[in-house]
Amino acid sequence: MSGIVNYEAFVLACILLNLTPGNDTIFILTRSIGQGKKAGVISALGIGTGNIVHTMLAAFGLSLIITQSIVLFTAIKYAGAVYLIYIGYKMITEKASLHTDVIPTHAVDYTTIYRDGVITNVLNPKVALFFMAFLPQFIDPAMENTILPFLMLGATFTTTGTIWCLILATFSAAIFSKLKTNRRAAGYINKICGMALVALGIKVALTDRR
Repeated sequence: MSGIVNYEAFVLACILLNLTPGNDTIFILTRSIGQGKKAGVISALGIGTGNIVHTMLAAFGLSLIITQSIVLFTAIKYAGAVYLIYIGYKMITEKASLHTDVIPTHAVDYTTIYRDGVITNVLNPKVALFFMAFLPQFIDPAMENTILPFLMLGATFTTTGTIWCLILATFSAAIFSKLKTNRRAAGYINKICGMALVALGIKVALTDRR
């Protein structure tokens, strides 16, 4: 299949890996719970776009440069960590608004949320490392120097991951929607979600290349 081997096993592995909680899961949960279903869905689409970027990097061999360069890996890692901490800080300090039919004074900026999803995923060098280590296992050695197998496998991983992220965003937002109608509870939820993102940023900063 266009240089791909054991495609069915790859799809199953993708599903299992996507079900495993990770940085993307935490990011989507904090957005969905703190800012509602639409914010979670937009975040999921942003992360999916980030995975497409990683697919292109892997296909053209740029991910290998990132993962083998200590300086580049570290720079990208810290940039991603700082960005997560910044997003978390904004959520901690922003005032909560009730979900009503009245348009809030400070409406949620979904363009920014989408951008945050893309950037936090792209600036996670562990994702680049994962793509370089995982995808080649399902590519015919005779086709390793062509981009088509990488693109097809990356598209599959992105599709399964995005579907799971959309489900996660929808259900987590629904579960916490009642709490968000209470201004005090909404404020606490935003702060907790913000602290989770700050903790995630610290975790990313402390990660290594293994």
